[in-house]
Amino acid sequence: MNAAATTESTSDTTAAVALEVDGLCVDLRTPAGTVRAVDQVSFSVRRGRTLALLGESGCGKSITAQTIAGLLDPIAEVAGGAVRVAGTDVLKLSRSERRRLAGPVLSIVFQDALTAMNPVQPVGRQLGEPFRIHRKLSRRAAREKAIELMETVGIPEPRARARSFPHQFSGGMRQRLLIAMAVALGPQVLIADEPTTALDVTVQAQVMRLLRELQEEREMALVLITHDLAVVAEQADDVAIMYAGNVVETGPVREVFADPRHPYTRGLLDSVPEHGVRGRPLHAVPGSPPELSAVPTGCVFQARCPKATDLCAEQRPRLSTTGSSRSAACHFPEELSHA
Repeated sequence: MNAAATTESTSDTTAAVALEVDGLCVDLRTPAGTVRAVDQVSFSVRRGRTLALLGESGCGKSITAQTIAGLLDPIAEVAGGAVRVAGTDVLKLSRSERRRLAGPVLSIVFQDALTAMNPVQPVGRQLGEPFRIHRKLSRRAAREKAIELMETVGIPEPRARARSFPHQFSGGMRQRLLIAMAVALGPQVLIADEPTTALDVTVQAQVMRLLRELQEEREMALVLITHDLAVVAEQADDVAIMYAGNVVETGPVREVFADPRHPYTRGLLDSVPEHGVRGRPLHAVPGSPPELSAVPTGCVFQARCPKATDLCAEQRPRLSTTGSSRSAACHFPEELSHA
């Protein structure tokens, strides 16, 4: 079975695959030389389902999202692989062809709404812009569409607030506006890159609930970039665990969290504070991820793994199936499962 297909449960095999990432490699040019930031990453998402990319900061989640959306920095370049959106490999499209896909087919929600929006334009004009560009609506018709969107995402008094500027909204309201811009044209695939960063817990829950409702209503495939295990458990259907630019485990969230097959996944789950005991230190994964310029030749997790052997130092495990809907990049997944 292809590893890219292992993130879906068997009950969803009849649903259309909206996004397929196959063997994606991305290099970064640094003063010290070129490094591999994303290495052979594969996963897929079906319409109506949510896949979470989970891992520590610097593991390659956001670069993967930026590659899919065509927003890589000039210092980065795709070194291999394919990104198929609705069956089309977007990496092979020209810049103008990718712009035509942005909005109607693929869209992204950034983590910082204040910097993602134009500070000198009223929000109504910004929300109406996709309709003017892609659907050639008049300024007045686009404004009405913008007001409808603001109402959809829960902005109070949308007709009056459409004349306001981004800085005149709270953080939670700005994030709602950013979501409205992202879903304006009904994309098949929506990427949400840390969409609740810097928001308080109550507002986080409201934003995530809004995303879920819009996804279900429009049957979008949602890729959720996060390092928050609680958000993954509550919002995602499937998960892909990333470490040092590699996907080390994939599968349905409930199965992966209940029975992890990779030591890194087990370490993340054991680090949840609710597992702690009063008076004892909190558990944490020892050490830190390797520098991209010093990723080991064997298993990328070997320096932090309590079960590492000589085989782990010599040979890198590739993502392989560990069940009908799961995969892991570990030489000893069954041993971990039975531990």
